[in-house]
Amino acid sequence: MEKRISGHTGLLALFGSPVGHSGSPAMYNFSFQHDNLDYAYLAFNVNIEQMPKAFEAIRVLNMKGGNFTMPCKNIAAELVDKLSPAAEIIGACNTFVNENGVITGHITDGIGFNINLQKHGVEVKDKKVVILGAGGAATAIQVQLALDGAKEINIFNIDDEFYKKAESTKEKLAVKVPDCKVTVDHLEDQETLAKEIKEADILINATIIGMKPYDDQTLVNKSLFHKNLIVADTVYNPEKTKMILEAEEAGCKVVGGKGMLLWQGAVNYELFTGKEMPIEEYQKFQSK
Repeated sequence: MEKRISGHTGLLALFGSPVGHSGSPAMYNFSFQHDNLDYAYLAFNVNIEQMPKAFEAIRVLNMKGGNFTMPCKNIAAELVDKLSPAAEIIGACNTFVNENGVITGHITDGIGFNINLQKHGVEVKDKKVVILGAGGAATAIQVQLALDGAKEINIFNIDDEFYKKAESTKEKLAVKVPDCKVTVDHLEDQETLAKEIKEADILINATIIGMKPYDDQTLVNKSLFHKNLIVADTVYNPEKTKMILEAEEAGCKVVGGKGMLLWQGAVNYELFTGKEMPIEEYQKFQSK
């Protein structure tokens, strides 16, 4: 690693709090080294109040790019110079690229999710999708589904502060992607949920239900699964959630959440370098 670092090494970084658990530095630095690129990726623990100074540092150090994690995604969208179409709709960004002093913010959660679907043979164009949840990742997926040509998106969320966020997303998509029909309903309305799942092509869980310590729970009664339904999850720990296991038993095609993070990272890497990330090599490195 020391031989790779030089006086010309370009700096990239993750900003947010906490960041100590992040696997991003290991993934990107392995990939830079594999591709013989003179870049280094670090992680900085930064809170919302410190973000304006962080952006000063990004500009002064001429950082090539990087990522934002919670709680800094929304404030980052206010501090960049430009936003990608999805990031503009959402009002948040998790990735940035610095090109000749112009910082562009991107949101790649939804892109990574949709690529993971594609890798499992699932296309979203012209599909009716039911999605559970309205948090950050859920919103990114909803917007990207619309941008990628989904015919209809039915959002279900509990009656909390994120429900209003879902309604706001619906209003924005009505303007930006008018060909995609978007509805918002309460997750507590089991009758409507059952009706929409019955008619859906794809069902997505974008909540924390199914993740440890909620791994014994599911938001969908297994009686609602039908063999033509594709069931996908954003949860990756455990690799197969209770919802995914019950969907498999019902004969549904299933897509777990593990690939979403990997393909999101690959999208970021291409934004940073213009190259495809060496995914197979990194997976082999991880398994050692």
